[in-house]
Amino acid sequence: MGGDLLPRPVPDVVYRELEGEMVLVHLGTNRIYSLNETGAKFWERLAAGDERAEIERLLLAEFKVEPAELRQEIDSMLQALAEEGLVAGDSPPAPAS
Repeated sequence: MGGDLLPRPVPDVVYRELEGEMVLVHLGTNRIYSLNETGAKFWERLAAGDERAEIERLLLAEFKVEPAELRQEIDSMLQALAEEGLVAGDSPPAPAS
């Protein structure tokens, strides 16, 4: 996903930070998800409505990761979140085969 448009959390998802992890609950399915520290930071910024460029800038400043690797990780995470019905809107790219 090269542009700044990102999918956004669906209204049926509630979340809370607990001991450095982000816990997501999809109220429509009653499924619970846990994100690590990096995923939690990403989710917070996504839920806040930040654009991709801003999220990348913040994560690059906080975590030791190469920009290309971060972009790939964001795309993978967005794909997984979309597959679980946790985000909707602009679609993440399909995984390369």
